[in-house]
Amino acid sequence: MKPRSRLVLLALLPIWSTACVIIEDGEVGVSKSFGRIGDEPIGQGVSFVIPIARQVETWNVKLQEHKEQATVPSSEGLIVGLDTSLLFQVIPERAPELRKTVGTSRVYYENLVLPYFRNSVRDIVAGYQVKNIYSEQGRGEIAAKIKQRLVDHLEVRGIQIVDVLLRDVQLPQRFRESIEAKLTAEQRVQQKHFELEQAEKDALIEVARARGAAEAQAIVRSTLSGAYLQYLWIKTLNEHPNVIYVATEANMPLFKSTDVK
Repeated sequence: MKPRSRLVLLALLPIWSTACVIIEDGEVGVSKSFGRIGDEPIGQGVSFVIPIARQVETWNVKLQEHKEQATVPSSEGLIVGLDTSLLFQVIPERAPELRKTVGTSRVYYENLVLPYFRNSVRDIVAGYQVKNIYSEQGRGEIAAKIKQRLVDHLEVRGIQIVDVLLRDVQLPQRFRESIEAKLTAEQRVQQKHFELEQAEKDALIEVARARGAAEAQAIVRSTLSGAYLQYLWIKTLNEHPNVIYVATEANMPLFKSTDVK
């Protein structure tokens, strides 16, 4: 190659490098020629551009997350803190339409997604009491309603709403104190119930013991007949020859040992 050709090639390299746009996975291109936006998105690969005559913008169509910290009033007028997440993505074939009707990829995010999301969060949460916002069921209902509101307003414009998440709820100080007081009272009631159940069990045990002792005494009394007492007396004399029987006025046998030293 002649030196002059090399110089020409080297001079053209910067022009060729700026005349190419690479569309990667998770992206689409939107072309603009003389101010007119193309109707079809440009898929993955290399796309050539011509300064002034044709430009290509790259649009991210991957799943995106927007995190938002908001302070919103409940139906009682109490201020609740919310940590929320919006999962969304641009529908690839609708990117040119978004570019025509809203603006660039940054503009549609700031002028369309964020305002609708923030407004939906405030409107939906305002219809719930604090206790419902804090409950698991209430958070699920709120997230579902926010998602449906966004689906109705944004998917027709080319933005797919994947999910809405309420990650955390910060309750007002007064409400936190009331919840703590309620939990403490419930714990005390549960402790009293436990103590009552334990006392009832102990009482049942004592009753069972008393009933057993009474039944045992009844059995003994029923067996203490005169013949049985005489049998015990004779048996005692036979087993203890050094013991003598002494009669008493009460007609009860009294035994005394003769082994007195």
